[in-house]
Amino acid sequence: MNQLGVGCFTAAVVRYRHRVVSTRKLVAALTRPGPHRVLRGDLAFAGLPGVVYTPEAGLNLPGLAFGHDWLTGVDRYSRLLEHLASWGIVAAAPDTERGFAPSVLNLAFDLGTALDIAAGVRLGPGKISVHPNKLAVIGHGFGGSAAVFAAAGMTVKPKAVAAIFPTVTSPPAEQPAATLNVPGVVFSAAGDAKKLRSNAIELFRAWDPSTLRIVSKAQPGGLAEGRRLATAFGVGGPDRKTQKAIRALLTGYLLYVLGGDKTYREFADPDVRLPKTNAAEQEMTAVTAEEKFVALLKG
Repeated sequence: MNQLGVGCFTAAVVRYRHRVVSTRKLVAALTRPGPHRVLRGDLAFAGLPGVVYTPEAGLNLPGLAFGHDWLTGVDRYSRLLEHLASWGIVAAAPDTERGFAPSVLNLAFDLGTALDIAAGVRLGPGKISVHPNKLAVIGHGFGGSAAVFAAAGMTVKPKAVAAIFPTVTSPPAEQPAATLNVPGVVFSAAGDAKKLRSNAIELFRAWDPSTLRIVSKAQPGGLAEGRRLATAFGVGGPDRKTQKAIRALLTGYLLYVLGGDKTYREFADPDVRLPKTNAAEQEMTAVTAEEKFVALLKG
């Protein structure tokens, strides 16, 4: 039987501890605003209701389009969008499909339009531009599923997609996810697999190049800021811990995948368990529709 010497084992432990400490420091730093002053603009100048947040200056920056959750305007994500911009990422968010029966396909189309605007127009006072090969589509809840539809429908695919606590839509997002060869990340919460609204695990299973992150003690509806109409339907109110965790994990992921900053390589490595996350394996057990219904009745 092969054996490792004590010296080799010790060195491996030291390297592992160094990596964990380093990643923890990165996550802690990414919960705070980045080094850039942030500007806010209006997408309406290009004919689309919505907002765009940018760093004060910078050429060939990473850019993304963000999709909101059900019954939630983009103003409820101002801190998240500002945070991304403070780290050098242009974030455009269409403020459409806000009614009781929104169309996921229409929001997906608007996400593509917002991304075209961000990448095709010189922003701010002419000192800001987005690189056409550094684009992502992301979203929360309903918008997370819309982001998958948007990416699947684009002729020129984005570099990354992120679905944050995605929810069930009609048609289901698992269909376009199965066609996606774009790398991406699905953020979920412990117990989400048993919730009727959540399709995070199903989306991850259908989407081969995706990574699943289970955010510790997360509240899926808590990413939106302030009070919103959906709270009256049991969606849940804002949760600061969820917001801080997502800001850090998402920003690190995008800085590596879009920006190419190798400092944040582990944020996109599916074999690395990041701080503020749980092991994904315990959430991967298949759950039937009946089990989801029983979980709903039990509260």
